[in-house]
Amino acid sequence: MKKVLLVFSVVFALAIAFGGCATKGDLEEAQAREKAIAAKADQAAQDAEEAKMAADEAIMKANEAVARAEEAEKRAIERERIAAEKERMAEEKAQKAEEAFQKSMKK
Repeated sequence: MKKVLLVFSVVFALAIAFGGCATKGDLEEAQAREKAIAAKADQAAQDAEEAKMAADEAIMKANEAVARAEEAEKRAIERERIAAEKERMAEEKAQKAEEAFQKSMKK
């Protein structure tokens, strides 16, 4: 009886051991999954690099636009200053003309 129980236990242990080992098909399947994951990772890295390049280009364009806007603002301020100077000069001329007119009217 003990011998039968021992043989049965050994057979049972061997069945569990062989059943728990990976087969060649399991190994090939795991390698295929690993290759697929590596391919996806490579594609993700490439997509990330392309996105970084696009973001860098967008930043460069934005910086150029900011520089153009700042230059336009400087030109507008300069034009405004020139216009204010011309207006002041015109007011001075008008005031001088008015004073000359008033002088000529007093005579």
